[in-house]
Amino acid sequence: MKQNSEYVILVDENDHPTGSEEKLKAHQDGLCHRAFSVFVFYMAEKEIEILLQQRQFGKYHSGGLWTNACCSHPKPDEDTILAGERRLFEELGIQIKLKDVGGFHYIAKFENGLTENEMDHVLIGFSQNKTVDINPQEVNAVVWMPISELLQDLIDHPKKYTAWFAPALEIALMNLQEVK
Repeated sequence: MKQNSEYVILVDENDHPTGSEEKLKAHQDGLCHRAFSVFVFYMAEKEIEILLQQRQFGKYHSGGLWTNACCSHPKPDEDTILAGERRLFEELGIQIKLKDVGGFHYIAKFENGLTENEMDHVLIGFSQNKTVDINPQEVNAVVWMPISELLQDLIDHPKKYTAWFAPALEIALMNLQEVK
C-alpha cells in the first residue's frame, strides 16, 4: 500500500469484500467498491427536516452538487457504520448513532473520466439539535430542509443533486420509522 493514500474496499455484486485498491485508481478503473451515504434528520415542530450538504467545488467529482449529510467509503477492515459516524464528525462535527437501513448498487460516469461503481450502504440517524461545524475542505454549505420541500425540489431541479442522492433518499425515507 502506498503511504498517504486512501484505500477502498473492493466488493462483488453481493457486497462481499474481494480486496482493496487506492481510492482514485478504483474510480479511474470503475472498480466496484463499498460506500455509504449518511442521512441526518431533525424532528422540527411541524415536519421532519433533513440535513443536506453542498459538496465542496474542488471535489474529485460532483463538486458543488447537493447531497445527503455526508458520503464516503469505509477503510479496509473498518466497520461501515463506524466509518459513517467518523466521516459525519469529520465533515460536519456531528456525533450521533447511525443505523444501516439498506443499500443499493449504482454506476455513474463523470465528465472527468472517473466512475462511481458502488455498493452504497444507507445510514440514517436523528440529531437532537441543528448544530453543524462545517469542514470547509469537504463541504461548501449546508441546509436543513423539510422533507416535503426537498421532494419538490428534487422534481423541479434534479440536476443540482448528486447521482446517488435520489435512490439513497428513497431507502432512507422508507426506513425512517425504524430510527425515530
